[in-house]
Amino acid sequence: MILGGAFLTAPSASAASLPSACNLVVTQTKEASTSVNLRSGPGTGYTSLGILATGTGFTEYCTKDYTWSYGKVTSGANKGKTGWVKYSLLNPVEK
Repeated sequence: MILGGAFLTAPSASAASLPSACNLVVTQTKEASTSVNLRSGPGTGYTSLGILATGTGFTEYCTKDYTWSYGKVTSGANKGKTGWVKYSLLNPVEK
């Protein structure tokens, strides 16, 4: 299903490499709407892996209840790192 430019699918065998906290697979290009922590897990109690500056690119691979997004940083100082970002602090990038 396509929703607002995002491709949504139910978890499948190919999603086996995604964290178990993921409950919806979503592939979408986003960017940080403000400075935000990249975290090791879906919550503020998890370790910060770095700060994403406003406008930093992020490819979202899945979400946890549309509250946290798991994906890979695509620009900026943390480019290439994977982790979790608060869902509400990411904006879709229009193509």
